[in-house]
Amino acid sequence: MPTTQFLAELPSIAPLDRTLAAALQAKINGKTKPLGALGRLENLALQIGLIQNTLTPRIAQPHILVAAGDHGAAKAGVSAYPQEVTWQMVENFLAGGAAINVLARQAHAQLLIADAGVAHEFGPRAGLIDAKIGAGGTADYLSGPAMSLVQCMDAMQRGAVIVRDLAATGCNTLGFGEMGIGNTASASLLTHCLTGLPLAEVIGRGTGLDDAGLEKKRALLTQALAHWPERNDAPLDVLARFGGFEIALLSGTMLAAAEAKMVLVIDGFIVTSALLVAARIAPEILDYCVFSHCSNEAGHRLQLAWLKGEALLDLGLRLGEGTGAALALPLLDAACAFLNEMASFDSAGVSQA
Repeated sequence: MPTTQFLAELPSIAPLDRTLAAALQAKINGKTKPLGALGRLENLALQIGLIQNTLTPRIAQPHILVAAGDHGAAKAGVSAYPQEVTWQMVENFLAGGAAINVLARQAHAQLLIADAGVAHEFGPRAGLIDAKIGAGGTADYLSGPAMSLVQCMDAMQRGAVIVRDLAATGCNTLGFGEMGIGNTASASLLTHCLTGLPLAEVIGRGTGLDDAGLEKKRALLTQALAHWPERNDAPLDVLARFGGFEIALLSGTMLAAAEAKMVLVIDGFIVTSALLVAARIAPEILDYCVFSHCSNEAGHRLQLAWLKGEALLDLGLRLGEGTGAALALPLLDAACAFLNEMASFDSAGVSQA
C-alpha cells in the first residue's frame, strides 16, 4: 500500500478555533493582577480555553498513557541496561511502584500502560492495555527496517483506538510516557532524520552510558543510517525504519487526541520524537500540545527549539515514563483555576491601573 494511502487513514486534526481568543485574553487581563503577572499560567489558560473552545476551561479526568515496547537494536549495546528491564519495569508500573505511579497519584491522574510490543507475555492485567504488535519487539534497525509499514500503521491505529475510548469517558487531557530499553537510540535516529539536526548532537547517554558506551552508541547509529541507502524524510518511512512499536503507538495516540480536542501533555526526548512524526503528518497538532519539561537527555532541547516549543519545567529529568507530564499537570489545573475562580477588577471593586 502506498504511504499516501496510509496517511489518509490517520486521524484528521482541525486547526485550532481562535474565535474566543480576544474574549479569553480580556478575561485573563481583567483579573485582579497586573497585566501578565501570572506569566506562563496566563498563556496556558488561553491555550486550554482555545482548545476546549470555552471561557471556563477545566482539566477533566486526566490520564497518562505509558506505551512500552522492545527494540531489536537493544541487543547490540545501545543501552546500559539489558532488554529484560523493559518487561520488568512494566511489572513495576502494574504493581504501582515506579516513579510515574507516585507522580501520577500525586497529580490525581489515571495511569494506563499499553504493551505495544514487549518481549514478554503479561496476560490480562488491570491497568494494562494489550496493543502488542510484535511478540518479540521490533527487528534490529542496524541492518534493516525496525518494522513494516503495515506494522507501523497498525501500531498507530491501535493508539488511536485507545484515545477514542478515553474520550468517550470524558477525558480531555492526556499525558504521554514510554518504556523501552534502547528507545533513546531510536529517538535519536528519528530526530535526526525528521529535523536534519546533526546526529551526534541528538545522541545522549540514555540510561547512563559511560564514555565508551556513548561512542559505541554513536558508531552503531551511524551504521544504521549507512544501511538505509534509499533514505528519505517521509515521516512514516522514517518511523518504520527506526522507530519502536511504543513510539509508533504514541504517534497515533497524539493524532487522535488532537482530533478529539484534548490537551496533549508532552513528556521528554522519546515522547517528543513521537510528536515529531505526528507533527510532520499534521502540523496543526502543535497547537494542542503543552511541553511539560525540558529533559536532561541530549537532543531534547534541540527538539523543542525545532518545534518552537517552550517547556514549563526544567528540572534536569531524564527518566521518561511520563514523569515530566505528571509533574506539569497541576500547573494546567492552576491555569484553569485562576481563570475560573479569581476575582475580576469589577467584581472585587478594585481600581485598575
